[in-house]
Amino acid sequence: MSARIAPLFTFSGIDGAGKTTQINCVHAHLLDEGFRVARATFWDDAAFLPGFRAGISLSFLAKRSATNEVVLRNDKNVRAWYLTLPRYGLYLLDALRLRRVVAQLRAQDYSFIIFDRYIYDQLAQIRSRNWLARTYIRLLLALAPKPTAAFLLDASPDEAFLRKPEYPLDFMHGYRRSFLSLRTFVPELVVISPGSVEEVREAIQSRLRRTTRDSREPTVA
Repeated sequence: MSARIAPLFTFSGIDGAGKTTQINCVHAHLLDEGFRVARATFWDDAAFLPGFRAGISLSFLAKRSATNEVVLRNDKNVRAWYLTLPRYGLYLLDALRLRRVVAQLRAQDYSFIIFDRYIYDQLAQIRSRNWLARTYIRLLLALAPKPTAAFLLDASPDEAFLRKPEYPLDFMHGYRRSFLSLRTFVPELVVISPGSVEEVREAIQSRLRRTTRDSREPTVA
């Protein structure tokens, strides 16, 4: 018998797409099925210097909305070169640390690993208009462990903004397009169409049923 590598499920998408809700559903379902599940958050568990980066973003890159009621973040949509270059360096460190974190989790004999956000959420912030940027994206993808199933929860930016008004609405529309364009680099990315919580949950679980069945079957060396 050979050791089974724990399947890795990742959830990505714009802010307010419902990732946390769906992750909770998948997590609870797998626990009910008797599996040992590791749950991780990309920003907390894999990102390099997350506290420092969050402090910089919130202290220097926030702005108020026109109504002065909501503080809108402005960290992901800043394209100045002096911020872009350090950001790209951090993404490289993120990918390397992510590789180590996934290896550590798999060494702990979990049945499944679930990640809230993944390297794809970083890639969606990179403009892939020239060969250098495209090469860099492929490098990050090569460094990060390939998920068993990578879910991209699509959502209407307008509705997502109403649920979670964190970034400017025009940025949210562009951010969604960037996520969908990742299929050029990651054709296996599973895009879940917008719908009710129940519809999205069923679409996700239908893709997971085969994996959970396979996980119950013994692996023969």
